[in-house]
Amino acid sequence: MMADWVPKTRLGKLVAEGKITTMSEALRSRLPLREPEIVDILLPELADEVLDVNMVQRMTDSGRRVRFAITVVVGNYDGFVGLGRLKGKEVGPAIRAAIDVAKLNMIEVKRGCGSWQCGCLTPHSLPFEVSGHAGSVVVTLKPAPRGTGLAIGDIAKSVLKMAGIKDAWGFTKGHTKTTINNSIAAFEALRKTAQVRVTQEQRDRLQIVSGPVQVHVAGISQAPLEEGAPEGEQPAEGAEAPKEE
Repeated sequence: MMADWVPKTRLGKLVAEGKITTMSEALRSRLPLREPEIVDILLPELADEVLDVNMVQRMTDSGRRVRFAITVVVGNYDGFVGLGRLKGKEVGPAIRAAIDVAKLNMIEVKRGCGSWQCGCLTPHSLPFEVSGHAGSVVVTLKPAPRGTGLAIGDIAKSVLKMAGIKDAWGFTKGHTKTTINNSIAAFEALRKTAQVRVTQEQRDRLQIVSGPVQVHVAGISQAPLEEGAPEGEQPAEGAEAPKEE
């Protein structure tokens, strides 16, 4: 499928030519992300989860028309997360289309160890307090010490988990039973982490990491070790193999 892909945007052409090899570079380029195939190449380990399937009915002159509104979150569990929502006549095609929309809304999340109760110096939580709102729902996220887990509702928990956040305190206000507003508010709170500027002293003190810890580079794979060579060592080119006595 990816071999038949013909890029149509400037960002897609740069990725196909190998000039942009990571998702962080693609987001920093400020070029619009309009092709989901770009995310498939730069983040091949991407996972997705359906948050809500809502049936919408509308009465027309020809009868009752039924459509499905799908809310999906995608992420790599390591600093990247996206949220998408789409309506369709059938559930299956609507879910696949919503996943593509979520890929186009991909953001990079800052993580760190911002809790005063913790000093592990690993990016397991949020570096500072952030909040987001959608409709009547307001979601506030605060750093938590290691081992706390995600102390928040199930919808926001799925969004944070996809972003790679393992420990956080969550506080919500408003009508949180509205799944779409709850998920958007949590997503907007994570977007605030990417928008806040931090100094180098804060980055070192709170161990702030922007994006993934393990960077995936498109088109580059580790060469397999030759048989008989110990791990971390490979025989030089042209060198003769040792003779057995």
